[in-house]
Amino acid sequence: MFKKHPKGLYVLFFTEMWERFSYYGNRAILSLFMIKALMYDNSLTSSIYGYYTGLVYLTPLLGGYIADRYWGNRRSIIVGGILMAFGQFALAFSGQVYAAKDGFGVIFFIIGLTLLIIGNGFFKPNISTMVGSLYPDEEIHKRDSAFTIFYMGINLGAFLAPLICGGLGDTGNPADFKWGFLSAGIGMIIGVITFYIGKDKNLVTPDGKAVGMVPTKKNKNHPDYVKDAPLTKIEKERIAVIFIISFFVIFFWAAYEQAGVSLTFFAESQTNRVVGWLGNYIVPASFFQSVNPIIIFIFAPLFAWLWTKLGEKNREPSSPLKMAIGLMVLALGYVVMVIGGGIAQTGIKVSPMWLILAYSFHTFGELCLSPIGLSVVTKLSPARFMSMLMGVWFLANAAADWLAGQLSTLYPINIDGTTTVHYLFGYAVKDLPSFFWIFVVMAAVSSIILFLLYKKLLKMMNGVA
Repeated sequence: MFKKHPKGLYVLFFTEMWERFSYYGNRAILSLFMIKALMYDNSLTSSIYGYYTGLVYLTPLLGGYIADRYWGNRRSIIVGGILMAFGQFALAFSGQVYAAKDGFGVIFFIIGLTLLIIGNGFFKPNISTMVGSLYPDEEIHKRDSAFTIFYMGINLGAFLAPLICGGLGDTGNPADFKWGFLSAGIGMIIGVITFYIGKDKNLVTPDGKAVGMVPTKKNKNHPDYVKDAPLTKIEKERIAVIFIISFFVIFFWAAYEQAGVSLTFFAESQTNRVVGWLGNYIVPASFFQSVNPIIIFIFAPLFAWLWTKLGEKNREPSSPLKMAIGLMVLALGYVVMVIGGGIAQTGIKVSPMWLILAYSFHTFGELCLSPIGLSVVTKLSPARFMSMLMGVWFLANAAADWLAGQLSTLYPINIDGTTTVHYLFGYAVKDLPSFFWIFVVMAAVSSIILFLLYKKLLKMMNGVA
């Protein structure tokens, strides 16, 4: 599987690995930093987290447009990476001075999040686009496998990040959060250097043409001028599919991204994290965010192999069908949390296995949906709008992350252990099972609707599966 792919894939693999180390290192401790250092309550923490992560995935729409029209993928990735590194360093400084009564730490907290939001807009859509650009049209069948391998890089970084950034920052001493943010910034710098060193030699098409360069401005009277050519009927239908599947992934990520907020609250307050055979060592709540990526890293090669083998036999499920399966598997993960939450609601701190089992289901659902979605955008997008349409995919992530934060504000157990009843469209969220049922229903209903639509979507994809 690995020998069949160009070297450029592995340059992007390691670049993205370090960027994801930076992002997920930040995510592992961000909500805990707000609660333990800035002294925000669960509701305000969830809301800020939702707006921040939503904006992180909103700016790629603009970043993709700038890359398509002016900068190219390479320049955008380098600029975005540098901005994100400085964002992490600003958060580290916020962690250093968070206790200042003049609010100096909060100012740098806002500056840090802002730089991360802008930087991600330039970085995220462009590196994903470059993966697809390494393959000619006649090798389009390799892209699902390539994106799954690429996804392994993402999750290798995501696995290491909570252990290192969380281990340094989430120590029980709020003053140590700065070391977690600092390590995330250093990881981002390593990612930029990796990309810069490897880009010229390896980021090329099979015929040696460089990918990701600054777009060439052509004369409108020249026959090669295609940037603003009208969309064909097939192109319009394929773009419509991108928008439709992007809508459905909103509900997947809104449930999945509870990992950074409500599931972290559950790990912090409702999970027994004491390991007796390690001298009663208390596992940091941030460590649980490594469960998902390590399972992906183990099983991603199996999924890549499975899609390739089924494709060779013309039995591979279509991309929309894979995504519908992913949503249903995610719903099963929250069924686990409904049961575990019911036990925790009695006041007993539950076994970590409830979270681990739930994250396992979430991971299998993710492997059916996320790398497949990235691949489908590159296959369906007209070349002249590929980065911008990748931005649309991340726009769906933006809506999902914002929704994730707002739904997490409904978490019924407060920091002090008291319970508050919330209402969602008249539905009373009065305990942990009723909270987790929201995500079971949301994911399952979305899956069923997508199952019903997938044949129509397949027709609109006009031969791209």
